[in-house]
Amino acid sequence: MTQWRVWRGFTGALLAAAAIAVLPLLIADTNEYRFAFVATFFIAALGLQILTGYAGLISLGQGGFMLVGAYVTAILSVDHGWRDLYTIPLAGVITGALGFLFGFPALRLRGVYLALATFAIPIALVALAKKYADFTGGVGGKSLTRVLSGHTAYVTTWPIAGAMFLLAWLLLQGKLGRAFRTVRESEIAAVSSGINIALTKTFAFGISAFFAGVAGSLYAIIIGFVNPDTFAVGLSLLILIGVVVGGLGSLLGVVAGAIFIEYVPLYAGDILRWVEKPLGSPLDPKRAGAGAAVYGFILLLVLYAFPTGIAGLLRRAYKSLARSSYTH
Repeated sequence: MTQWRVWRGFTGALLAAAAIAVLPLLIADTNEYRFAFVATFFIAALGLQILTGYAGLISLGQGGFMLVGAYVTAILSVDHGWRDLYTIPLAGVITGALGFLFGFPALRLRGVYLALATFAIPIALVALAKKYADFTGGVGGKSLTRVLSGHTAYVTTWPIAGAMFLLAWLLLQGKLGRAFRTVRESEIAAVSSGINIALTKTFAFGISAFFAGVAGSLYAIIIGFVNPDTFAVGLSLLILIGVVVGGLGSLLGVVAGAIFIEYVPLYAGDILRWVEKPLGSPLDPKRAGAGAAVYGFILLLVLYAFPTGIAGLLRRAYKSLARSSYTH
């Protein structure tokens, strides 16, 4: 059964990769550019999926770690003449080390207390980025040396996203992945199995931050500009929403979550106008906050209809089709 699940996931990954490879032939440059942002959210959400979906540790700090990766790229490329793409591995390593170090004080916390502790990460890092303006550009931000076209951004981000997906899959198939799942299910069982809980949790934070650092670096490269407020707490919340919408414990589901993060807030106002015409609405589509209200309603609707996320919906649909074909 486990082997069948692996093959099913492998087939799904191949289909997703094929769709991503073909998509640039079907969409305009502007849409390619926007879909490049989906790739960055996908990478950040992959890291959070490992931490939350597999290791069972909730975090609201992923946006803060993205800030670190973005500024590593901005500072190295602008102030030290590095080629921007060469900064990506170092951005991931530095951010991963920071996440690993954060994991140690976080070991004493669980549940909502851990969430509150990680909530402070983007708040503190945004404040530091604004304070040390000589180093980071402060409130005004820092411009990179080039701005990518939509197609260049697409073909830059998605191959890296595919490599990060493969890395996440390999990590979770190995001993470390089994340790994450054991700690998530029962720390008592983990200790009895000889798993070092402290080291496993800190590794989870470090790996999650590494993914966020890579995502933040790519975000800076494709937008050509870094500003502290881009990585405020709201971004961390969006990434967590993407993981939950995609389905906890599903790497492929993160693709759907990343699309949700990018496109639903963007088109929330248009959805309200579309609904308002035939049905009427007490909300004015042009009023401030109307789009956010629609976004919140859509999020609640998705979570109510698909409590196990998009991945859970697809699994149920696949099982229904399999049973139907078997009976016929």
